[in-house]
Amino acid sequence: MKTMLIYLLMAGGLFFFLVGTVGLLRMKDVMTRVHSAAKCDTLGALLCITALILYSGGGFVGLKLILVIVFLWTTNPTATHLIGKAELKRQQNADNQEPFYWNEVEDHGDI
Repeated sequence: MKTMLIYLLMAGGLFFFLVGTVGLLRMKDVMTRVHSAAKCDTLGALLCITALILYSGGGFVGLKLILVIVFLWTTNPTATHLIGKAELKRQQNADNQEPFYWNEVEDHGDI
């Protein structure tokens, strides 16, 4: 029973990775690509790492894998937000025909 649950979780995680990859290749603009990649990547990693926790039997290895899940759930949405924010800034500067400099990207709370 445990083995079947591990297989099911791993297959679900790989399915979400596959859907995210297809979405990344098929979507037309940066915002939809980022959305597709981030959602599927986060869920796919959660399912695969949960399968690894069950496979390892818990203990110290399971605790490390739970910390990896927490790290992924913290960094993945943050990176996605920053990529989307940089793309929005790039589009705004393209409309104004002004040069874009990375040191000008600041959080003013208006985006």
